[in-house]
Amino acid sequence: MNFLNNVFKKYSDEKLIFIFRKVSIAEGISCFVLFCMAMPIKRYFDTDLFAIIFIIIAGNIHGLFFVLYLIFCIPARKIFKWDDEDFVFALLSSLFPFATIWVEKKLARFDREND
Repeated sequence: MNFLNNVFKKYSDEKLIFIFRKVSIAEGISCFVLFCMAMPIKRYFDTDLFAIIFIIIAGNIHGLFFVLYLIFCIPARKIFKWDDEDFVFALLSSLFPFATIWVEKKLARFDREND
């Protein structure tokens, strides 16, 4: 954990927020691409080499954004002053399709108490 804190110390809070928001949206979009394109391709073109390569590439891209989202939740917790419940909810939202976009829109705000 100290390693990640030392890495994130180099960047300003605004930069980390910017990256967290972009990674959250990218994770949701990659999930959309994986569900909407890879499953029909796998179903109808199961033996086609293009389908297998597309699914591997889309899955790896989604996996990259998934891991980046989990990593950037750590500084987002400190920046947005999430309690344990909010942090666990943000981590669990990575397991559900498009929930990371909701976290980016609703949970990752400074004025949440006013809503």
